[in-house]
Parts: sequence; structure tokens; C-alpha cells
Amino acid sequence: MDQSRWCRHIVFLFLAVCLPSCLAQTIPSVHPSPTATPHTPERLKFRLAGHPRKHNEGRIEVFYKGEWGTICDDDFSLANAQVLCHQLGFVSATGWAHSAKYGKGTGKIWLDNVQCSGSERSISVCKSRGWGNSDCTHDEDAGVICKDEKLPGYVDANIIEVQVDESKVEEVRLRPVVSMASKRLPVIEGVVEVRYKDGWAQICDNGWTAKNSRVICGMMGFPHERKVNKNFYKLYAERQKNHFLVHSVACLGTEVHLAACPLDFNKDNATETCPGGMPAVVSCVPGLEYAHKQAMKKQLKPLSVVRLKGGARPGEGRVEVLKGTEWGAVCDDRWNLQSASVVCRELGYGSAKEALTGARMGQGMGPIYMNEVQCTGFERSLWNCHFKNITAEDCKHTEDAAVRCNVPYMGFEKTVRITGGRSPFEGRVEVLRADANGNQHWGLICGEGWGTKEAMVACRQLGLGYANHGLQETWYWDSSNVTEMVMSGVKCTGDELSLGHCQHHKTVSCQKVAARFAAGVICSETTSDLVLNAALVQQTVYIEDRPLHMLYCAAEENCLAKSAAKANWPYGHRRLLRFSSEILNIGRADFRPKAGRHSWVWHACHGHYHSMDIFTHYDLLSLNGTKVADGHKASFCLEDSQCQEGVAKRYECANFGEQGITVGCVDLYRHDIDCQWIDITDVKPGNYILQIIINPNYEVSESDFTNNAMKCNCKYDGHRIWLHNCHIGDAFSEEAEKKFEKYPGQLNNQIS
Repeated sequence: MDQSRWCRHIVFLFLAVCLPSCLAQTIPSVHPSPTATPHTPERLKFRLAGHPRKHNEGRIEVFYKGEWGTICDDDFSLANAQVLCHQLGFVSATGWAHSAKYGKGTGKIWLDNVQCSGSERSISVCKSRGWGNSDCTHDEDAGVICKDEKLPGYVDANIIEVQVDESKVEEVRLRPVVSMASKRLPVIEGVVEVRYKDGWAQICDNGWTAKNSRVICGMMGFPHERKVNKNFYKLYAERQKNHFLVHSVACLGTEVHLAACPLDFNKDNATETCPGGMPAVVSCVPGLEYAHKQAMKKQLKPLSVVRLKGGARPGEGRVEVLKGTEWGAVCDDRWNLQSASVVCRELGYGSAKEALTGARMGQGMGPIYMNEVQCTGFERSLWNCHFKNITAEDCKHTEDAAVRCNVPYMGFEKTVRITGGRSPFEGRVEVLRADANGNQHWGLICGEGWGTKEAMVACRQLGLGYANHGLQETWYWDSSNVTEMVMSGVKCTGDELSLGHCQHHKTVSCQKVAARFAAGVICSETTSDLVLNAALVQQTVYIEDRPLHMLYCAAEENCLAKSAAKANWPYGHRRLLRFSSEILNIGRADFRPKAGRHSWVWHACHGHYHSMDIFTHYDLLSLNGTKVADGHKASFCLEDSQCQEGVAKRYECANFGEQGITVGCVDLYRHDIDCQWIDITDVKPGNYILQIIINPNYEVSESDFTNNAMKCNCKYDGHRIWLHNCHIGDAFSEEAEKKFEKYPGQLNNQIS
């Protein structure tokens, strides 16, 4: 055989052997519809597995042909993770892992050399070696890290069944047709439209029911639907050219998304007809927080038997219910979207976006009232659902249920922005203001008086979670071309939906008007939450008459009453009300002092550093609210004294160590250490209230400041002292709290 014939023969053999496999790899990218590829399964299941991991990360496993298997990390990328996170129901991917970071899987390795662009609807559409074709071992199992936010309409379960459908409805809106209504938010009435290709399409209202409207209103963030004046809209529809994508909807009324309802889609050649009908129109009833009229707000005022705690955004948080006079948690066993939606609607929001498990919004304190809650979805209250009572063995607070609800779109994020920061979560705050003639412009906020609570509102308005810090100077961030101060004197409670709802000067008044003194924020998806062990205070209280010669250090640190300065030192004694305090971090991030180590103050007398000027206020109040004695505690040392099972200690004071309180750990201050007291030498016998407030100046960010105060009834006969009814500030109902204190309460440390 001559050389040319031999070469042609080799080429022929090469094409015959290799071309089919090459084509098999490239077919999915040419034909993006998975149903068009015979090698692609019609239905797949996905799950996250492995250890240790959080709920939104893990080894990716695929169920195909009756068997679970893994994906090899060869050629793996963030784009692959993006597709897989979407299929798991998350909004996006934040990372991926190789080399079996979450442990080695078992069974098949279903996919290898996967290459996605990131926009594919299914991993099966991406290039790969084909199903079951791999040269990997389980040492190369890939993992994904998804953003902790679910796509609309996805059930919060670990195993997600996916069937790619080009006709799936993902985005829905209410389009107002009255010019006045189109400028007013929230939009509570309008034509129902669904996203279709690059535009919007309508739904034919033939057979439209109130249950369909209920689902739409729930998606839009509203608890209820109401009848609509169809005659007005019929006249409007006759003048419009409509594009009907859906001609039949049959919701049960309990669905959380229109995509979960049975839908009949029009074919392409019939999308402009709706025989005998018109575009579907829905009118919704807003909840109390979003009602347009004050009269409606009064009419809608609900009874508070359920609440959300610990959330950063409106309509999210740990679920707590009121039983008798005390609030308690809900266990996450069998917790699902239908039960979560009952909570959301009861609170004046729409249906639930997510039913969260595993204390994803922090751990509660006190009792757990409900377990295995099962709702039909139509109940007016969570208490009307079927549930089991709790026994001590059933649940712990690590299983507290939480929700994220659909809330009305208000557009608040369009009137605020942050600039100059090193990441999207930090920067100088700029707000949009209107000129006298109506031309809008961006301006700065005066940093004077700006603190954690104001930063909380700014971060919430921006949709960036919690506030880590509120900054009064921002000279270290690059300045934009915005230099004018347009807002000053901002004072927020911390609950407002936007900075515009906070108190502020009508006319700008700012002593330092340079841009370097503008307000700034550092936001975070997680933060701490401190709470005091009220029972321990009650159990450990006693009186000690301590000789003055043992109190020199305490006097130096200002831990005694003012009258101590006039005492005949070192003779005599001071009468001290002593107790232990145990402070638990139940949040989702460590509690760290605001000041860095370089600015901690060394106290030679006690031989330790103070990382915070004031960590706790101790107050003894008369029954009318007047303070009769007080104490304060600098953070002698923030450290992990004890931790829950499975949680490692991270902070200790020895050897100038890092200070803080880890999530799931407590910082214990025993009754026998200096300044762990109130000096009651000058207090007369009588009935009082003991009040303890943690982080009283809001110096460090927390998800919830309402649980920072503890109160006890106190009886002092001149020789002995008794405490009873000690409780966290938000543990009781409003009515019970009013009966307890009989005065407005006090949250500052000024003796009147």
C-alpha cells in the first residue's frame, strides 16, 4: 500500500470511529430543547448531599434511570454551578467545589466534562461526554454553593424534580390601566400579564375564578382578593390589541405561584383570540402595612397572635405564635409552603416564597408550641391548622421554622444607592431628591447622629440584608461626583421600610457638609442576635455587703454609686445586688466588638482589655419607672464560655486573644466577678423592677433589638431580696407586659 492510500485509510478510520462521539457531544448545544435529544431524560431529580455542609451547598447528585449518581469535576465551572443551582430552585450560584469537598458519593458518575454557558435550562443541555460516560472516580465528585435565596414557586425541599418546559410561566405582573393608578405603589389592581419572549402576554378570563385571583394576589404580596368592575375593563380591552398566551387557568387557590396551577396554553397561531372573553383582571386587598388609606389601615388592624422575628427584610423571619400571654416557636417538622402561606397571609402579606427549616432565621427562646403543622392553605390563622403539641423530646430551637413571604413591590430601592465601597455591600449612602421644578438628583446624607438603626433601614431599603455598621465618616471611600447634602437629622426606629419614613430635618442642617462626613453603611446577609438567660438571673440573685478595701478596682471603673466617693475609704462597706448573667448568641453571625484590637483599652487594675465602653446596663427601677440605682458593665472580655453541642469555641481573652461570641455560644459573667452587680447601698426597702439591657447603645449590629432587655419583679426588705417573673422584653404579649410594668418603660441609663 503506497503512502497516500495508507494516509487516506487512516483518516477514514479516524472519522468512522471518532466522528459519532464528537457529534454526540455537540448535539445538545445545537438543539437546546432537551426533549429533542434522545439521550436526555424527560425528568430528572437533583439533590445536595455530603458533610459538612449548609442547606444551600453540597455534593451535587442526579437521579437518572432509577439511580442516584454524581458529576465529575473535570472542566467544571461557575457556569455549570449556575445551571445546577437554578435546577435546585436557587436564584444563582456563588461558587463550586472540586475533589469531593463534601465527601465521596457512591454509585454512578453520570456526567463528566460538563461545559455550560450558564444560561441553559437544564444540565442535560450542556456539552458533556454523555450520560454514564466518565473516566473519573468519586474522589473527583463536584459540589456547588448556591445563593441562599429561592426562585419564585419552588418548594423548599432538598430533592427538586425538574422537567424543562418552554411554556413554563415564571414572571407575572399586574398592569394598571388607569393613569393615576400606574403612578401609585403598590399596584393593587390591573390586567394579569405573563412574561412571553421579549414582552408580555395576557390570560383569557374564560372560566376565571376567585381562586385564580387569590393565587395572583398572593404572588403580588397581598393576602386577599376582591371583586373587580369588569365592565370598565371590557371597554378598555375592546380598544387594545391583546396577545393571549394562556386560555385556561384552574387554580385550587392554595398554590404559591401561577406556574403551579393547571394551565392551557394557546398555540402560536391562536394567541390573539379569547372567544367571548377578555384579558383576566384582578383586584387585591393590601395588608395593613401597605394600605393606601388611613381609614383602611384602622379597619385592617389585626390581632397579634403570630409574628416574625429575626428577618432582615419585610415579610421574613422566624415564626412565633402567642399562646396565653407568652410567645413561642414553631418546630419545622413537616413545615411546608402551604403552612408558611397561612402565616404570611395572616400577617397581611401574600403567599410564601419559602418555607425555611433548621432555624434559618436564628433560634428562638422559651417554649415551642407547635410541631408537624399541616394546613390546607385556606385557614385564617396558623392556630386553625392541624398540629401536634410539643414534648421535650420532639424539637429543639435548632429546628425553628421560618418564612419568606411575597410582599408588594414599592420601588423603595430606586431612591437610594451606595457608592465608593470595595464591595456591593458597603459605601456612602446617596438618596434621590426632587428639585423645586421636578428635575430629580442624587445627594448625600449628613453623618451627624447616623448610627446602627439608620443603617438598618438603609440596608433594608437597598435589599442588602442587615447593617453591620453605620458610619458617620466616609473619607476612605472614593467619592462620586455627588457632593451636596440633601438630608440631615435622620433618626429611625429601625423598623421603617425606607429612609424617607424616618424622622429628619425639613431643611438640611449639617455642621460638617463636606462629602467626607457623609453617612455610610456596611451591610451583611447575616448578623448576630444576643439574648439574656432570664432564668439564671432569677436563680442566682443575692445581696453582699462588700468591704470598701476590696472595691478599689471597681471604684476605678465607675461600678459603684456616686455616694461611694464620699465614703470613709477603706473603712465601711457597700451593699451590692449580685447575680450571674449568661448571654447567648442566637443569631446567624458572630457578635464582634465594633472597635478593632488596636483601640481596645487596657485596664491594669483587673488585668484585661475592654473592647466596648458599655456592654450592659443594670438598672433598678421604681414601679413608676424612676431609676433608683444603676450599674454598667464594660465588656470585660467577650468570649465563648460555653457552646452548644457541635459548636467550637472561637474567642477567648487570654493572651490578648480575639473577643466575640460565636453563634450557639454563651458569654458567662459569674455573680462573683467585679462590677457584676448594682450598688443598692442607698436604696430603701420596697418593691422594684430589675432591668438589664444588653448592647444598650446599639453599638454592634443585631437582627433583633427587642429581645435585648430583661425585666424582673423585685422585692427588697432591707436584708434580703427576691426576684420573680424574670422575662425577656418581647417574651410576653403587649397586654401582659402592660400589666407587668404599669409604666412606659425605660431604655436609657439616665437617673431622673
